[in-house]
Amino acid sequence: MTRKLTVRNVYKIFGSDPGGALARLESGETKEQIFAETGQTVGVQNANFSVEEGEIFVIMGLSGSGKSTLVRLLNGLIKPSGGEILIDGEDVAKADVAKLREIRRAKIAMVFQHFALFPHKTVVENVAYGLKVRGVGRAERRSRALAALDQVGLKAHADTFTEELSGGMQQRVGLARGLATEPDILLMDEPFSALDPLIRRDMQGELIELQRSLKKTIVFITHDLDEALILGDRIAIMKGGRIVQIGTAREIVNEPADDYVAAFTQNIDRARVLTAENAAVPAAPVERAGAAEHAVRRMEELDRDALYVVSDGRPVGVVLYRDLKSAGHAPGVALTDCRIVSEFPTAHRTTPLKSLYGLASSGLPIAVTDEEGKLTMVVEAAALLRKLAESAIEDKAPEPENRAGAASAA
Repeated sequence: MTRKLTVRNVYKIFGSDPGGALARLESGETKEQIFAETGQTVGVQNANFSVEEGEIFVIMGLSGSGKSTLVRLLNGLIKPSGGEILIDGEDVAKADVAKLREIRRAKIAMVFQHFALFPHKTVVENVAYGLKVRGVGRAERRSRALAALDQVGLKAHADTFTEELSGGMQQRVGLARGLATEPDILLMDEPFSALDPLIRRDMQGELIELQRSLKKTIVFITHDLDEALILGDRIAIMKGGRIVQIGTAREIVNEPADDYVAAFTQNIDRARVLTAENAAVPAAPVERAGAAEHAVRRMEELDRDALYVVSDGRPVGVVLYRDLKSAGHAPGVALTDCRIVSEFPTAHRTTPLKSLYGLASSGLPIAVTDEEGKLTMVVEAAALLRKLAESAIEDKAPEPENRAGAASAA
């Protein structure tokens, strides 16, 4: 994959002497000590991460964690006190005004928490606004705005005034406005937090579906861990201006870096985060052209009641131990002469455990297949139920303490 955005050793100090504050940080002082003694506020401290092209990278943290400061550093709204912010190898931190304007116009678009729409303009005029600022002609900007509206399902409302739309529809207008400029990177600063919970969940689903076709590079800011787990290919968790852990949803939940992250994830429904591969075992299939006695022997060795039958690596059915034994097959009897169950449950390795429960009701092992439909693993019903039971046993724990104060940077 191509690395689109790289952040190296980035700091942001608010105050009259950022250099002095940086020196104090390097000597081991905390941000609280520095603020108490100097009045300088450490907004972001030694941030390091990269974002691959086509990835949704979520930056998650409570109020005062530094996440909103960090996203403003990424698009050059504020300058870092130290470090590099590279977009396609160009350092945003060192760009002059003209270069920064060019980067924003060509490479970055922002979707805000508050829709920031013009009530006196129609939907299509709002979406086309960024193109108008760029000097794109009227006909082309309307065409591109309509295409963006079509992507978010609002083309039919193009000539409606935005105040006539619901909150969720208004946020889709904001998203379309970001897409219309065809940016390389889409920055989304808590875009769904002002929406009602049901509309918010719908918007999360729509963003995931949209991303499957657009494959944009997205940096998504949120204070909601559930949202982060739903959307993020990878997640960075911030506390006190620092990034304390970066990982996939499964890594964050299963391998928290410290007590702070562990407290965040304590009450997460692991059945939604864990996937089929967490409960899967090697498939150990038998070839359709094979012998029945071989399938019986393999099931006895593995202590299984069923095995998948494959052809060219793809599952074509399941044979059951009881069927093969009750038939009393003599040596040399082919599987093709035996009963093969041709209807069987399938899943992908990334399918959430919670989604497998209904599939397990058949009593057959669930076939885990790859993108080419080839069998890679299986999930036995008993193993799935054990995993689901384990994920349901959660000790209640208090939410992480929000140490953000008046001096902290949002």
